[in-house]
Amino acid sequence: MPEQSNDYRVVVFGAAGVGKSSLVLRFVRGTFRETYIPTVEDTYRQVISCDKNICTLQITDTTGSHQFPAMQRLSISKGHAFMLVYSVTSRQSIEELQAIYDQICQIKGDIQKVPIMLVGNKSDDTQREVDANEGEVLATKWKCSFMETSAKMNYNVQELFQELLNLEKRRSVSLQVDGKKSKQQRKKDKLKGKCSVM
Repeated sequence: MPEQSNDYRVVVFGAAGVGKSSLVLRFVRGTFRETYIPTVEDTYRQVISCDKNICTLQITDTTGSHQFPAMQRLSISKGHAFMLVYSVTSRQSIEELQAIYDQICQIKGDIQKVPIMLVGNKSDDTQREVDANEGEVLATKWKCSFMETSAKMNYNVQELFQELLNLEKRRSVSLQVDGKKSKQQRKKDKLKGKCSVM
């Protein structure tokens, strides 16, 4: 089990092109990129609340290829929580997650205490190959949570990360730092109902 620290590590797995980086960038930066750029491995950080203290949410966006098995094993051993992402437009992408799930089980042992989210991304796309109920059935089989998202439309992205943190039972983690609103949200609230002249 990873050591208790001021970092809470979330690892995002899935096949190439399912939108892992898009989900992470939409959550961390609020942006969406139309062009596909393959990822080897990127790490993003965000301040969150952890047992009523400030800590760092560290999100590891992994490669979609299987070229780096040692990196994958290391990410699993150091991770606290996992997102297994597939595209609803690709049946193969959901099938490829079985090997990653099996590896998480092998490395983590008792996965009942490990937060895992199965994520069906690109839910806005009409070229669907995987129905939502198929994701739900697989999540039930794996004893994990399930959610469909759209990074492009910003649908369920914030909710996805909060739900994953809600699954953590070993300590209390939240996107809200001590129940306070983010600086951006406080600024928005302050300007609500006021006009600006440009």
